[in-house]
Amino acid sequence: MNNWKKDPVCKMDVNEDEAIKTDYDGETYYFCSEGCRDKFLEEKTHKIPRTSYELIIIGGGPAGLTAAVYAATLKMNAFLITKDLGGQAIDSTKIENYMGYDFITGPELIEKFKYQMIHSHYIDHLMSEVEKIEPAKDGFQVTTSEFNKYFTKTLIITTGMTRRRLNVPGEEKFQRKGVFYGNIQDFSFVQGLDVAVIGGGNSALQIVENLHTTVKNIHLVSDSNLTADSVIIERINQYDNLHKYEGFKVIEFAGVKTLENVTIRKKAEEKIVNIPVRGVFIAIGLQSNSSLISNLVKLNERGEIIINSDCSSSYPGIFAAGDVTDAFGKRIIIASGEGAKVALAARRYILNLRKKGD
Repeated sequence: MNNWKKDPVCKMDVNEDEAIKTDYDGETYYFCSEGCRDKFLEEKTHKIPRTSYELIIIGGGPAGLTAAVYAATLKMNAFLITKDLGGQAIDSTKIENYMGYDFITGPELIEKFKYQMIHSHYIDHLMSEVEKIEPAKDGFQVTTSEFNKYFTKTLIITTGMTRRRLNVPGEEKFQRKGVFYGNIQDFSFVQGLDVAVIGGGNSALQIVENLHTTVKNIHLVSDSNLTADSVIIERINQYDNLHKYEGFKVIEFAGVKTLENVTIRKKAEEKIVNIPVRGVFIAIGLQSNSSLISNLVKLNERGEIIINSDCSSSYPGIFAAGDVTDAFGKRIIIASGEGAKVALAARRYILNLRKKGD
């Protein structure tokens, strides 16, 4: 059984057998990388933790991790703060045609991103949630959930999106008791059972693909015609255990202690259908995690940060990339490309600041 330790610098959980180890003042410390170990020893020597940077990146999905790697290669004075590594990509069981790979899973791809960031191109990083961003003299003050405060001249927001909820009766009651949102680890709860998948896009149909060999029957419920890529629709149409309900709306989840059935209604009709299931996976899209910065930058009607071609926002010094923005195309490969672009744009902004300061 693996023994897990917490890196004292970045707060990342690390495997004791694989971690970088250092003995200091009679105690053994475990680090995710040589970079965190060196930062630890430097701060122990000087007794002053670092709290000021030229650039802080908030969010650790594909856009944020790519921005971090590019910031490191560009020798920027940068810091990444994120509550987790991978974002929505970590739940993707099948990523097709990401350049360099015909097929790779989300966890595998994020593990490669993570390795590149902490070993190949180290950047200061912290596993924490940012709770507040405030304008400050010549920059911004960032406060984390541990009430630590950091100053930066420039911000990159890559906080991505979170899964939408249906907000129907029973959804909250049966959270983790039959109602799930597509995480890979949840599939084991429904082996051999009847399930429903709610949604008609790529994410919903990818769940269908992953479940069809391990469950009894799959009831696919979509409030419109399926909108996923045609090649995926063709594949799932071959499944004998798939039952489709297109143009149906979810009314209620019901059960005693755990989920037992889902009630759906044909849109614009009174026709009601009760489907006995022991699990339901909801994949009806995502909403932007922009509330942290909504008081400073302009958002569109979907709550996405409006950006210019160089990923700059309406507020000087604040840049954004990935799914949290209004950039076209919610794809991992697009978010990664935007992450590279935003790092280059932030560097140009910082260089201009330096020139003005001379």
